[in-house]
Amino acid sequence: MTGPVIDAIGDLAGIAERRAELAAAAERNAAIGAALRDAFPASERTVPRMLSRQAERYGSRTLLICGEQSWSFAEVAEQVPRWAAMLQSAGIAAGDRVALICGNRFEFMPLLLGCAWLGAVAVTINTASRGFQLQHILRNSGARLLCIEASLLAVLDTIDLSVLAVERIFVIGEASSDGADNKPGIEALPAPSLPVLPMAVGPGDTLAVLYTSGTTGLSKGVCCPHAQYFWWGLYTGRQIGVCEGDVLHTTLPLFHTNALNAFFQALLYGATLVVAERFSVSRFWEALEASRATITYVLGAMVPMLLSRPPSLSERSHRVRAALAPGVPADFHAPFVERTGVVLLDGYGATESNAVIGTDALTSRPGWMGCVVDGFEARVVDDNDAPVADGEPGELLLRAHEPFAFAIGYFAMPEQTCAAWRNLWLHTGDRVVRSPDGYFRFVDRMKDSIRRRGENISSFEVEQVLLSHPAIAMAAVFPVRSELAEDEVMAVLVRKDGAEVSEEQLIRHCERRMPYFSVPRYIEFAGELPKTENGKIQKFRLRERGRSDTTWDREVAGVVVRR
Repeated sequence: MTGPVIDAIGDLAGIAERRAELAAAAERNAAIGAALRDAFPASERTVPRMLSRQAERYGSRTLLICGEQSWSFAEVAEQVPRWAAMLQSAGIAAGDRVALICGNRFEFMPLLLGCAWLGAVAVTINTASRGFQLQHILRNSGARLLCIEASLLAVLDTIDLSVLAVERIFVIGEASSDGADNKPGIEALPAPSLPVLPMAVGPGDTLAVLYTSGTTGLSKGVCCPHAQYFWWGLYTGRQIGVCEGDVLHTTLPLFHTNALNAFFQALLYGATLVVAERFSVSRFWEALEASRATITYVLGAMVPMLLSRPPSLSERSHRVRAALAPGVPADFHAPFVERTGVVLLDGYGATESNAVIGTDALTSRPGWMGCVVDGFEARVVDDNDAPVADGEPGELLLRAHEPFAFAIGYFAMPEQTCAAWRNLWLHTGDRVVRSPDGYFRFVDRMKDSIRRRGENISSFEVEQVLLSHPAIAMAAVFPVRSELAEDEVMAVLVRKDGAEVSEEQLIRHCERRMPYFSVPRYIEFAGELPKTENGKIQKFRLRERGRSDTTWDREVAGVVVRR
């Protein structure tokens, strides 16, 4: 077994054993993947069929562990119909949307799978959403039922429920002591009921709507069909070599595609998914050791954070052989593998797409996302959708061979759907470069969005919150690079004539009205903003200039954003 990563680490202590593990896993994975295609013909790539068939195959093997609770494959197939019955008793039917504001708690998955069993649609919402963004998501989705974690009830104070379609609110977990759960329409999450038969859902029916802030406008609800998650599980599991009996450990939030994808990897390949409450730099390796994990998942900024700590024995006392690690800067690959023995595997997949570009231990090339995998096509194009030459940057366009392997559009946003899927290609809005040998390298985002701590941030939504302050006349929000090789949020603001407001006052204004990760780190006041002849703000000039001597940094100022 040879390849760029394996060759680079071939002389390190213990890597021969890891080399053998990777080779053996790849062989087992290939056999399982081929069998899965036969086991699930096109009409059966739905959640009810996946749960039932895999329960028959794996029975008492543990599928899901979250906190102190766990379910085997058989228990998932037995209990999900009971959760579906509870939702049905609450008036939920096929096509209805159920909003879910919940962290990495056990209840998350049975609620989502219960919706799928009924043909209803789970609307998974970032737990940091509040104010303007949360109001838009609940209004746009038309959710009739909201299931919310008890500790998050305070976010409801930032929105106007009276203008929304929400009829009932179920509280997940123990009620809070501040009385927030005593509001009209709020009740404890009912217990599962007698099981119901699954609805006749198809592979193209929407399983979940995931809101992503990837453009200049409002957050868009990505409609993800049942079959898309079959292919997420199959293709991603193939890339990272998931096998029967593996233990997958994720610290990423279940309301995003990455962790949901991990569940379907475990479901399809006969593995166990361990869901941690959250990512902890200080406890990351100990948690992997405790769960006996063999596969894990990290995002770009997490690797520099882990390497910033002093080396420890725990970095080598685990069983993890590989990590799915999109967006990790090239310079961090070798030090990470040397210290931990874990091979980092890059790739590309958007909420709208699938695991379309990737690398495995044989093909990894640090700094490059990888090559297009079987089942997909990719183009790099100019502004007119015409292909550009290799080595020339352009927008990444994608297309799937299999039906419903991609999202089917944006919920209640037909114009945005047509624009994103024009000419029958998914326009990602990401600028990339393709090498002559087929590798793709990410350059930047073409759209006016920011990515921080693994989250997409709409500059438009941040600007709307800033402009809601009575002292602000104009606002331009854009990304600047941080010491962790990711985006930080910067705002250049123009005050209204005679108005006064401090940077810290603006931070306090923002923190109750937007997710904590969206709150600007850098603020700068200006007399005017650069504009075109038509009066449009030229953000590219602000991005090119970046920070200046007059830029205020809340981390330097010691201003902490409350979550």
